[in-house]
Amino acid sequence: MGKSNISITYRTSPRDRPLSEIRIRAAAGDPRRGWLTAGGQTLPVALGRGGIMANKREGDGGTPRGTFRPRQLWWRADRHPRPRTFLPIRPIRPEDAWCEDPGDRHYNQPVRLEPGRGGDRLRRDDHLYDFIVEIDHNTRPRIAGRGSAVFLHLARENFGPTAGCVSMTESAMLHLLRRLGPRTKIVIE
Repeated sequence: MGKSNISITYRTSPRDRPLSEIRIRAAAGDPRRGWLTAGGQTLPVALGRGGIMANKREGDGGTPRGTFRPRQLWWRADRHPRPRTFLPIRPIRPEDAWCEDPGDRHYNQPVRLEPGRGGDRLRRDDHLYDFIVEIDHNTRPRIAGRGSAVFLHLARENFGPTAGCVSMTESAMLHLLRRLGPRTKIVIE
């Protein structure tokens, strides 16, 4: 008997692969609201109170204009099951925070909260940070004062503005997470 060379090729649907790009733009008439377009769908988002800004500075409330990549997903494992995503994923612990002090050597990086140390606490009582997509804004190189803690996260009920992040409903976030990967471009224009 001769050997049989059988090759089976599996095709994956585009819906089962990471998105190559998502686009975020301000809504006409309200720079604090916007639209996120990904995979043929457009979803409403809230933007920073300063709108989209090309020259982002710490504390200006602006959402930075530019092209970024998602780094990882932080999630509240005590509140939600692990979501499907192509991103690296990390549960949020009670001591997790983000350094927003331009004078600190850990500026714009995750830190452990210790007595006397400030930072944007990631484990919040409200649900805004139940899912946080960390993006690579101001990371290579990190420049003091150019903005920190810019995330994709959950929106307030009234879609109120953020401090510079992009926020959305939980259903929109879970839908987006299923298609986000480390190579997905996040274009904020």
